[in-house]
Amino acid sequence: MKQLQLHALMVGATIVMFCAALAVNELLFLRFEFAAGINWIYLPAGVRLLSTLLFAEAGFVGLFLVGWAACSFLFFPDDPLRSVAGGFLGAFAPYLVYLMMRHRFGLQASLANLTPARLLFCAFAYSIASPLLHHLWFGLVEHKPDLLRSFVAMATGDFCGTIVVLYGAKLVLELVAPRRRPV
Repeated sequence: MKQLQLHALMVGATIVMFCAALAVNELLFLRFEFAAGINWIYLPAGVRLLSTLLFAEAGFVGLFLVGWAACSFLFFPDDPLRSVAGGFLGAFAPYLVYLMMRHRFGLQASLANLTPARLLFCAFAYSIASPLLHHLWFGLVEHKPDLLRSFVAMATGDFCGTIVVLYGAKLVLELVAPRRRPV
């Protein structure tokens, strides 16, 4: 039962962090919107990656639920298929990067071996994977033309938002972590 409660707490934390990032993004960066759901600076992208790095599968579940809700109620209220796809793709891309990091770098649950360089690599990989999966959907299912510009906008926004969130979280953790005293 404790494990189920922990997973529910992680799903809930993911949903709260994503909603907060979405609200801040709408407040600060709405004028940088390229198209519905595509911004030149997109803080929720950073929360997506951070949630999967911290919570793995529970992060995926939380991201799917909140991504579906955001797409359903904010971005595409009249398109349930796109809302489900947006929720799934928004959760699946960072989870794929998490799995890659775990395999390639032996990513530990504590994230102790996630160096600044690896964090930058992780942000870059995610900022390509997410737009790639989304734009495959746009091209193959929605048959949208001229996808290169929106791909560049989404990749740029995901990278910028991810860098802000990840390095911001790293700074906060360093500020609140107990300092080791020299012996």
